Amino acid sequence: MNFDLQWFFNLFSIVLPGLRITLAISIISLVFTLILSILIAITRYYKVWGLNLFWKGYITFFRATPLVAQLFILYFGLPSIITSLKSMTAFQATVIALTLNTASFMAEDLRAALESVDIGQLEACYAMGMTKYQTMKRVVLPQALETALPSIGNRFIGIIKGSALGFTVGLADIMAKAKIEAALSLRFFEAYLCVTLIYLVLVCVVEHIEARVQKKLKI
Repeated sequence: MNFDLQWFFNLFSIVLPGLRITLAISIISLVFTLILSILIAITRYYKVWGLNLFWKGYITFFRATPLVAQLFILYFGLPSIITSLKSMTAFQATVIALTLNTASFMAEDLRAALESVDIGQLEACYAMGMTKYQTMKRVVLPQALETALPSIGNRFIGIIKGSALGFTVGLADIMAKAKIEAALSLRFFEAYLCVTLIYLVLVCVVEHIEARVQKKLKI
């Protein structure tokens, strides 16, 4: 089958509207991932008894199992056991799965960044009468986030690519639209090349923004 250049370019106008869903999933997942990762990292940094053990189990589970399996369990499996989850949408399931999965990795990145802060700074803060909460909020966490910025950027890129799995649960993102058009026309190469280029441009934009921020912070 010959490459249909005209059909290929026309496909962008069909697929690109799904980019709004892809971006929404990625940005929302990143925000929730940051919140959860910071909570886990701080808890493990202070070695809070009970919670530290729980988070270790959580991290092991989500790092050791495939994202697609986690998404299927969340969207197809749990609602059959917990009836209140039957109203969960594909969008919500994808965001939750991406958040839980990515946070298991990002939390460890942030914990390492927290531990990289010079202990002398903590001692100085305590000597000035600052509490642990104040020390973490004003001194340790800002430095840790700055140190972990490259890693956070990489995790965000992972979220963007992982959002493509949303089509497996019926989400009408760019991957789903490309798959539908490929099935109708039997032009799979053109369709998947189109969506690949869209993801490539999107990730390049994120990398450019990340590089600008790092340069500004002189990381």
